Amino acid sequence: MSHQINAKSVAICDTEPIVIEGVRTILNECEDMYLVAADTSLLGCLEMVRQHEPAILILDKNFGIHPIIDCLQRLRLAGGGVAAVVWGVNLNETEALRMMQVGALGVVSKMAPLKSLLECMRAAAAGHTWMEESVLQEPEHAPRGTRSNLTSRELQVVELIEQGLKNRDIAAKLGIRPGTVKIHLKHIFEKTGIRGRYGLALSGLREKGLLSMPAA
Repeated sequence: MSHQINAKSVAICDTEPIVIEGVRTILNECEDMYLVAADTSLLGCLEMVRQHEPAILILDKNFGIHPIIDCLQRLRLAGGGVAAVVWGVNLNETEALRMMQVGALGVVSKMAPLKSLLECMRAAAAGHTWMEESVLQEPEHAPRGTRSNLTSRELQVVELIEQGLKNRDIAAKLGIRPGTVKIHLKHIFEKTGIRGRYGLALSGLREKGLLSMPAA
């Protein structure tokens, strides 16, 4: 089958062969994307990416959160610029943000409408981050303030939180004690009304316009 000159190549690594064939069928109907390679094991994923150099890689979260994170880190270290999209049946906001922090550009539910999967893939191929709306948790309370209320040190802490650093790593980076980082975080949560470090990371992606959401 011939493809348009600007069509994006897609590789998929999924635990279920029937799912792979379903994606193949879907992409056969797309003019701007096509399936170039597939594997049912993460062991062959890096070699598949190296050999075929796909523009987009779909990874099945069913392999396990830690193996997926390891794979994403290896892909980032290897370079090449493949846009990784993670999908799965059971996803939560914390896992989604962890995967984005280590290199995933898209996170989408396998239960999402077809248009959401395609939108996610196209956004990732364009270099944008994209998260399925159903993955996000609704905050119990609306934020009380904005980042304009934060001190310069608190803003530094937030920036490092967004990069996925732990408290001890933030402390080392800023030359302060881990206990001081905890105090800064307490003040940040109080000023912004955001709960939890992953909430801060998500808020940062939204404020910077780096997180695309499904079109209405």
